[in-house]
Amino acid sequence: MPHSLFPTGRVAFAPLGNRLESCLRRGRLMEPERGRTGALLQKGRKRRRAPGKHVGAAEARRARSEPEERRPGAKKARLSTFLLAENYEVTHGQLCELLKYAVLGKSSVPKPSWCQLFHQNQLNNVVVFVLQGMSQLHFYKFYLEFGFLRKAFRHKFRLPPPSSDFLADIIGLQKKQTTGDPSKMMQGSLPSASSEVTINLQNDPIIQKYGSKKVGLTRCLLTKEEMKTFHFPLQDFPDCENFVPTKCNGSITESSPLFGLDCEMCLTSKGRELTRISLVAEGGCCVMDELVKPDNRILDYLTSFSGITKKILNPVTTRLKDVQRQLKALLPPDAVLVGHSLDFDLRALKMIHPYVIDTSLLYVREQGRRFKLKFLAKAILGKDIQCPDRLGHDATEDARTTLELARYFLKYGPKKIAELNLEALASHQELQASVQEQRNTAEVVQQPNTSVLECLDSVGQKLLFLTREADASELSSSRNCQTVKCLSNKEVLEQARMEIPLFPFSIVQFSFEPFSPSLTEEMDKRMRIKWTEMSTVYAGPFSKNCNLRALKRLFKSFGSVQSMTLVLETHQPHLCIQYEVLEAAQLAIESLHGVLVDGTCIKVQRPVTELTLDCDTLVKELEQDSENRGTIYLSGVSETFKEHLLQQSNLFFGLEAVILPKDLKSGKHKKYCFLKFKTFGSAHRALSILTGKDWKLKGRHALTSRHLHAWLRALPPESRRPLGLRVIPPASEQQALQTLKVDHPKIAAWRWGRKIGNLSHSLCPGTLCLILLPGTESTHGSHCGLGLMGIKGEEESTTLNMCS
Repeated sequence: MPHSLFPTGRVAFAPLGNRLESCLRRGRLMEPERGRTGALLQKGRKRRRAPGKHVGAAEARRARSEPEERRPGAKKARLSTFLLAENYEVTHGQLCELLKYAVLGKSSVPKPSWCQLFHQNQLNNVVVFVLQGMSQLHFYKFYLEFGFLRKAFRHKFRLPPPSSDFLADIIGLQKKQTTGDPSKMMQGSLPSASSEVTINLQNDPIIQKYGSKKVGLTRCLLTKEEMKTFHFPLQDFPDCENFVPTKCNGSITESSPLFGLDCEMCLTSKGRELTRISLVAEGGCCVMDELVKPDNRILDYLTSFSGITKKILNPVTTRLKDVQRQLKALLPPDAVLVGHSLDFDLRALKMIHPYVIDTSLLYVREQGRRFKLKFLAKAILGKDIQCPDRLGHDATEDARTTLELARYFLKYGPKKIAELNLEALASHQELQASVQEQRNTAEVVQQPNTSVLECLDSVGQKLLFLTREADASELSSSRNCQTVKCLSNKEVLEQARMEIPLFPFSIVQFSFEPFSPSLTEEMDKRMRIKWTEMSTVYAGPFSKNCNLRALKRLFKSFGSVQSMTLVLETHQPHLCIQYEVLEAAQLAIESLHGVLVDGTCIKVQRPVTELTLDCDTLVKELEQDSENRGTIYLSGVSETFKEHLLQQSNLFFGLEAVILPKDLKSGKHKKYCFLKFKTFGSAHRALSILTGKDWKLKGRHALTSRHLHAWLRALPPESRRPLGLRVIPPASEQQALQTLKVDHPKIAAWRWGRKIGNLSHSLCPGTLCLILLPGTESTHGSHCGLGLMGIKGEEESTTLNMCS
């Protein structure tokens, strides 16, 4: 049997972070942010200009001078965890980072390195529950018993084995080795602004695409193939049936007029819809600046990006069809539209135009990446745009900037641009920004090794620590800590109900008797075997002259296979298939059980052993796990899947991360992946699209989480056994399960999971709640811990639906 049910190779993971927030708000996942500028056009070669006509410009200017309206609904504190692929394990120090940030916010301490806490100032309380004596092994051994916790807390992560004083570590009481000034450490690596850099022009991507000589307008246009690749709306595309074409007639020339275009969008019940359009003629004259009222109910005005508020849009009567009619009248038959990520603008307009120059693709970058408009404006035109004190983005300035960039390219040619060495400038700018951020942090945080207690003290608050009398911790004797010692877990719970509302930060520790080391080791082996057997299916019967190669292809289409064996001991042949992931096995069962193959109705089912008797129940509960509900599994993905996905990102709103497992030996991506979404609804919609006829993929909702994958990969050789071999629990476990003592972990998981759930229900909205199973350690080895966290009210409706 293979060593694990999940691949041992690295995972290519796309943590999207803060940039995701801005991109998702405009519906532009993992695309460059688009800057704005009010620059006038430089003089260039003459072209025909459209008649100067301002449509709605005065209205737009008046609207932008008005104060910003509050967005619908109050801001709420919320969490977003993008654990890097190589960092499944959250250290005690990283937990301390989060807790300090929850107390003080970004004005005083650095942001957590492993997750994001938005609107920290909306937090009301922090409560940490510690289940001493339990580990990740206990959570999955008694997964069905931990019903409330796994459904209520979407964010789960693996912890390292416990240290000598777990609580002191997560609070930051133990001294850490001080580090030097990060700004000085980084400063030495910055290249001098006056230093000369040798540029190999032949390797520059702009030279490789356009050559070194000046090019004409028609050479800068995107070809039809490029427009298909980057998902521009085109005639006869399946998702463009209702799009309106402009009155272009194909008479494009080198002197055809350029028009800069930019659109702003809001979020409605049907997705992204147009709220503003700006069209600028080549001489810099704004010929159209129109506010547009969407046809559907607005959910979010995206004010920080669009500048549009409810008050601004209320009196507007212009609709999308009016804008389409105006554009058709304004644009001459040989008009060339210029913009930055122009495909999104045309899709917002629901219009088709064949002659486009996209500045995000004109200024070619290495490895298919794109420069931000803000960067190009500074590096090419010497303009500083996107001022932080400005309300939203100015569509007219954006359109003018893209026009100016296109004219610069035509005037000076690719060689001049290649000599600017944009890639090096971009890297230099990113490094400078990083240094400045660290410098600012160094100025604010005088003592980087401060503890949570010191952070609380600095704002005049105390920490509440509830624990049993017998448990010793450095925390209990610390200054600024109100310690309440109790005789039992029951008393800890009773005190918690009374005391937690009186303190802004509380730690509640319950203590449980652990299994004996030998019993824990046996339980660990059995759990790994159980997950292996759940990922294995038997299929058949097949005819004796069946096409074995076709059958293998069929079963491999559901996911990567660890092993596939032909069983000939039966009257008719059967197949035994062990998949790398549980989702693949479940998908094969759901897709093929009871299906006719070569005229025979086959069965596809798991082996029946004492470890898989409850697997159907377990699979249903895994689907309801709040972490899995927002994630989908897909099989049959190609090497270009990620690029294809990003090109059509407007179809997949709410996508947080793309997880692409790799094979360690070959370095190639596996033919399956996981997509993580913000909500179950977004995940469900994406699954229906991706498993449709256009994508030709197979998939289902996920059943396993990333921290579980990491644990299962470490399957020891001695835990492997032939399928179907009976495992008899050791006498000590049999006796423990028969007596069912109150302090037995199985009973404790059920009882205390419910009790902590009831207690968390009583917490006020805006409470950051962490459930920590610190892990266990013994002479037989250590077992990693597990963390669960969430903010009360962050996903209230989702939680209530799942727990009802």
